[in-house]
Amino acid sequence: MLYIGVDLGTSAVKLLLMDEKGAIRKIVSKEYPLFFPHPGWSEQKPEDWFEQTMAGLKELVSDCDKSQVAGISFGGQMHGLVILDKEDKVIRPAILWNDGRTGEETDYLNQVIGKDKLSEYTANIAFAGFTAPKVLWVKNKEPENFARIEKIMLPKDYLAYKLSGVHCTDVSDASGMLLFDVKNRCWSEEMCDICGIRREQLADVFESYEVVGSLLPEIAQELGLSSEVKVIAGAGDNAAAAVGTGTVGDGMCNISLGTSGTVFISSKSFCVDSNNALHAFAHADGKYHLMGCMLSAASCNKWWMDDIIGTGDYAKEQAEITGLGENHVFFLPYLMGERSPHNNPNARGTFIGMTMDTTRSDMTQAVLEGVAFALRDSFEVAKSLGIRIERTKICGGGAKSPLWKKIMANVLGIKVDMIESEEGPGYGGAILAAVGCGEFASVEEAADKLVKVVGTVEPDPELTARYEERYQQFRQIYPACRELFDKII
Repeated sequence: MLYIGVDLGTSAVKLLLMDEKGAIRKIVSKEYPLFFPHPGWSEQKPEDWFEQTMAGLKELVSDCDKSQVAGISFGGQMHGLVILDKEDKVIRPAILWNDGRTGEETDYLNQVIGKDKLSEYTANIAFAGFTAPKVLWVKNKEPENFARIEKIMLPKDYLAYKLSGVHCTDVSDASGMLLFDVKNRCWSEEMCDICGIRREQLADVFESYEVVGSLLPEIAQELGLSSEVKVIAGAGDNAAAAVGTGTVGDGMCNISLGTSGTVFISSKSFCVDSNNALHAFAHADGKYHLMGCMLSAASCNKWWMDDIIGTGDYAKEQAEITGLGENHVFFLPYLMGERSPHNNPNARGTFIGMTMDTTRSDMTQAVLEGVAFALRDSFEVAKSLGIRIERTKICGGGAKSPLWKKIMANVLGIKVDMIESEEGPGYGGAILAAVGCGEFASVEEAADKLVKVVGTVEPDPELTARYEERYQQFRQIYPACRELFDKII
């Protein structure tokens, strides 16, 4: 049988066709625009997602035996606010995960409602990118749109609705809304009251591997597929990537170097750190996970290469980098503000340490190292909980760089495992589809059978020691700049 994974990203939707043995048969990618109507704002049109997903699906199945397609599932950008009216029409463009407009609403939730209450209700505190502050922003700034809301949805769930006709979400994606009681895997009545919404305005909640419905007849006909094709709930992109890298079960770790960057630690039990520096979310395998998320990771390198120095030859630029662990230039990778662990939408990207002999490659190296150092900040929080991590999987566009993987292994001082497929969220979505269709008994069984490690980057003790010294310097820069960031926004 064949299974489809849909990775709804920030710049494109990537669709993947997988067989029952885990082999990837075909990959299709379709781009759509990203809008920045004001500084710090980030929006997309859900209609563009659906249009390009349909175009991608048609291309994906164009030369396969369509009768073999059994199920479709998703990995998708998290936290985005999609609001529908009583006719299920999109009311306004979606406010995305990396949008920083909700400073007032985030402060209200954390300071007036209180972080202790939020953590009690949802296991998390408010971050500017989360969905609940966005709901409050619409309520405060666009009351006419707020009054029209019939359904509040997440990006990938809008696709699932358009394909199946079911208003659904899954536990992992819902965890990032600040409307969800993570420990008990249900909507929080208290948070609904705080945000002024009704339970009926939220989607029905499923486990990530559960079937929510089947393709609508008109959708099936347009795609040339059977209306019996199952639609499985899917997961937020990081949880889906974790499934796609085999980061399920207890104590496993994955680093994602995509547009954003994450440290993802799976756990069989519910756990929250005292400062809520890491997100405590439900996992796509039916259990839980901790996650540190930085808003700009591989996107920092893309910005530096494409927009600043004007080159598309990433490999050539990295080939000129020497002297790992010896760079005196540092880069704070906060181009869109920052989430974990600083929770500061006003944080900004910053170079420091340049001298007259600083080179272009020094600056490029600082960008790569800055992302690695910022991810280590989340590792330090995990260590404070007594979690010991000795190795990690890695995925995302940045994981294609041998140099970046070497930097990561030595900054963190752990082994970095590479897997056969680097298509994290899309592959994870396809695996969830296979589990939902009964191909495997559980997500853990599917991951054990399908995900294969094909290489490991070992940390070098001498280089790890040099990076330890650099990291201790790096971690002093943000506190020194924090007050300044608030003044220059």
